[in-house]
Amino acid sequence: MNGLNKGWHGYIWMMKIIVPISFLTALLAWSGWIERLDFLIQPVMNILNLPSIAALPLIIGTLTGIYGGVAAMAVLPLSLEQMTLIAIFLLIAHNLVQEGAIQGKSGVHPVKATLFRLIVATVTVLIVSWFFDMTVTIRAITDEVPPQSLSFVIMLKDWGITTLNLIIRIFFIIMFILTMLEILKSFGWINHIVRFLSPLLKAMGLSRRVGILWMTAVIFGLAYGGAVIIEETKNEQLTKEELEELHLSIGINHAMIEDPSLFLPLGISPFWLWVPRLLVAVIAVRFLTMWQFLKKKGRS
Repeated sequence: MNGLNKGWHGYIWMMKIIVPISFLTALLAWSGWIERLDFLIQPVMNILNLPSIAALPLIIGTLTGIYGGVAAMAVLPLSLEQMTLIAIFLLIAHNLVQEGAIQGKSGVHPVKATLFRLIVATVTVLIVSWFFDMTVTIRAITDEVPPQSLSFVIMLKDWGITTLNLIIRIFFIIMFILTMLEILKSFGWINHIVRFLSPLLKAMGLSRRVGILWMTAVIFGLAYGGAVIIEETKNEQLTKEELEELHLSIGINHAMIEDPSLFLPLGISPFWLWVPRLLVAVIAVRFLTMWQFLKKKGRS
């Protein structure tokens, strides 16, 4: 019963974020303003070795999530190399408003969490681009893209169906996870699971005490696992350093099963979808740990 109560409170909190944000994003996309914003990140496109049209999936993906980014990529004239770079960026930095709020509620400032992800995504794409021939010419656009033609009512209907499907999925996932966590706690199995994960957590540069939170984010992601992370953060006496390391790691490297697989139909190599951000998460946490140590040493 305790797990169900926690799950319900966490679910209601998440709905207060997800529903209005998803509606405002759908309204923004319907109005056509997202397409008009691409000029704002054109300088960034040049830095990332991407064409101007890559701005659209990046804007949609960073605001809404992986699904929107994949949908935009699928209809644009992009080379495989360009799609790979966009995918890597979005796997690290997507759904920033919603997931930033979740991270902010569970131990780290949302602006700091979001900037971490944007900086790491940019650096990772720059490094990976060295392995590609970015002089490949994108295929020409032969058909003019039709103007925005959806009526407001149709847009509202599509948003309602999509959002309803999302919140139902989130409800069952949250209830299942928190109920299972309470059962595992009652039988005293949590410590055994964390002990089993210890070598992996050590390799990731993380404390054993964040084991369950890290596992939840890696399997279910920040959006689906957010309520669990928030509730468990309240119960665990974690230090500021442990929370920063955890959120830096899971901000870069979460939903490791579902998110990368969404890009596979585009023909992108599984290697680039799974390996780079796993490595970058390890490196980023190591750098943060070093920075925290130097700060403490400087104060003493």
